Amino acid sequence: MTELLATLQVDSRCQLGEGILWCAHRQALYWTDILGAELWRHVPASGHTHTWSLPEPLGCLSLAEDGRLLLGLANGLHAADVEAHLHTRTLPLARLTDVDADDPLTRINDGRADRAGGFVFGTKSEYADGRRAGRFYQYTAAHGLRELALPRATIPNSICFDGSGTRMYFCDSHDARIMTCRYDAAAAAVSDIDLFVELDAPGTEPDGSIVDAEDALWNAQWGAGRVVRYLPDGCIDRIVRVPAPQSSCCILRDDTLYVTSARVGLDADTLAALPLSGGVFACRMERPFARPEDRVRLP
Repeated sequence: MTELLATLQVDSRCQLGEGILWCAHRQALYWTDILGAELWRHVPASGHTHTWSLPEPLGCLSLAEDGRLLLGLANGLHAADVEAHLHTRTLPLARLTDVDADDPLTRINDGRADRAGGFVFGTKSEYADGRRAGRFYQYTAAHGLRELALPRATIPNSICFDGSGTRMYFCDSHDARIMTCRYDAAAAAVSDIDLFVELDAPGTEPDGSIVDAEDALWNAQWGAGRVVRYLPDGCIDRIVRVPAPQSSCCILRDDTLYVTSARVGLDADTLAALPLSGGVFACRMERPFARPEDRVRLP
């Protein structure tokens, strides 16, 4: 097993950095500070960073086939032409669909594009008793919003797909395990739900995941300050250490892994010891692992 160390790429100090994406066409990273209700953009080659303020917490985002971004705000999916607004702090939004309009105590959380032009995401329970009120959905331009027949969750996370697009990974972060199932994008159907891995570090929660060109899964692990690469059989291949305990999401750009992190809930002593928490970190690999980008087809 290989162990590597990520170093700071962007000192963004996000309260809850999440949902990071890499756009090869624009050579830019995008991610969200959920609690800050901000969308971030960073170009590694120039070091230029830009942020947009949003009217609601932004839980997740995706690249779209037409160059726009799909944004999963608290209670609905929106489309935004971010590249047309690189010199403003506000961002015009085109609403695509409401989500959980009948339940004010859920909000959109983790999500990823599938391999067929759809977007799969979950809603997080914000009930004080932690009840599993969150659901998993698929959104497509052809069919709109369809609920997936997956167990209700408190914090749905780790959504990603293998290279064929027929195997999906997901989790409820409170359960400290990552699940897998068969996924039929055309029918918005899931089946054969099974355990993929149980996390081996006590007190650690699975957060955002991606699947690479070799069908291995990379999972950012909240509370452990690390990203773990699991082979398709569930064996650990490598661990990337992050100098921030709350690593939250990851993405691959050729041979570089980028990782978001969070500051929320950390006490003063922890922040003094780990002041880069909330930043975006990068780690170079010995070979490229990234696979072609998945993009959503929007109306």
